[in-house]
Amino acid sequence: MARGEASQTKIHYKGKDDDFIIFIDDAKAAKEWKTDKSIPLAQVVSAFKIFVTHKQGAQGTLDGASHSTLDNEFGTHVDEEVIKQIIEKGTIQEGEFTERQGPKNDSMGSRAGH
Repeated sequence: MARGEASQTKIHYKGKDDDFIIFIDDAKAAKEWKTDKSIPLAQVVSAFKIFVTHKQGAQGTLDGASHSTLDNEFGTHVDEEVIKQIIEKGTIQEGEFTERQGPKNDSMGSRAGH
């Protein structure tokens, strides 16, 4: 992996009122958890944090999901229970994302006076 890149795996769940995202350590662990619930969730998820994208799909701006949003969608706001449902019903998305955004070669910018 090149410097400045990070591997990121997430699970996207399209709910009836919003889109939800959780981050996981790797897709293989999530797939194994689906068939073997004795695997601790802590070995699957990166953090016990649930995000909403405000109906922007898997690529939208991520905000922490409120208790009322989780209650409305999942019938609970207990993070562990919601995460289990997202892993079961969501779509795993893997990718590598560069940390640096914007132009990669600043010398290619505007050349005033030429």
